[in-house]
Amino acid sequence: MEICGLQKTTLIDYPGKVAAIVFLGGCNFRCGFCYSSELVLPDKLKNQPRVDEKEFFDFLESKCGLLDGVVICGGEPTLSEDLPQFMDKIKNLGFALKLDTNGTNPDLLRRILEAGLADYVAMDIKAPKEKYSLVCGRNANLQDIEKSIALIKSQAKDFEFRTTVVPGLHTAQDISDIAHWIGDKRTKYYLQNFWPAKTLDPELQKVHPFDDIFLKEICTEIKSHFLECRVRNMV
Repeated sequence: MEICGLQKTTLIDYPGKVAAIVFLGGCNFRCGFCYSSELVLPDKLKNQPRVDEKEFFDFLESKCGLLDGVVICGGEPTLSEDLPQFMDKIKNLGFALKLDTNGTNPDLLRRILEAGLADYVAMDIKAPKEKYSLVCGRNANLQDIEKSIALIKSQAKDFEFRTTVVPGLHTAQDISDIAHWIGDKRTKYYLQNFWPAKTLDPELQKVHPFDDIFLKEICTEIKSHFLECRVRNMV
């Protein structure tokens, strides 16, 4: 497994758990608001320091009983075909596992869910369907996105969907359209306020985030579609 980063402790990335975050390199999207360009752009990724897999598992073994879980994110983790085996090794140490994904690989996601490897899945919903490719910077396969949404809803032990809301890319109507698309009373949905730092598109560093009050008003308007809906700040 190509491990491109390790955050040894987080109190906010895995709901209700103290966790570590492992970052896997590579992504098939080019979202301009992404703040992890070193894990996405090939020219930067090749210079990103790697964490030896043995070193990573030695660290986890030293944290048994001290950490509750591990978050696997990227980049896009499901680009790694050996992800299920990697997750299985982590699970065998007794840790709960949270997987962050953009939902573009429903076949691998199905394998992970059917094997019971993910205790929590968080999927990014980039935009309403008609704007998906524009916002993610690549030609998005909406059929795969919708397959992943359905898989997560039907098979994940616990899950959430989330959208990073960016001025100039998203409107209140866009979020309403997403709510009508993915909403149901079993689903948690979070709006993440964009933060203009270290973005893949340098021009977005000049953009001011939405006011939290505006996003909270949107949540109020759409919360009837969801089990839970609220604003989550990214910093």
